[in-house]
Amino acid sequence: MNTKEMAADDRPARSAAEAVERLRAALYEVGIILPWLRIDQVTGAHGHPYALVDLGRCNLGVASRLAAVLRRPGGDA
Repeated sequence: MNTKEMAADDRPARSAAEAVERLRAALYEVGIILPWLRIDQVTGAHGHPYALVDLGRCNLGVASRLAAVLRRPGGDA
């Protein structure tokens, strides 16, 4: 797939907030909710161009489901 054929969600996010919301939506689609998913407070302050995404904490069940989704062939949900 070339750049012109790329879906909107495949393009780089324009902001840290957009990246976090895309990740939250993608995880939700496969039944995973990370309640503490957010922009890192330190690197996200003042619109830092390389802000980090804080994935937060999750329980063992969520961690296991996340690992299972990541192991699926082709990354399909």
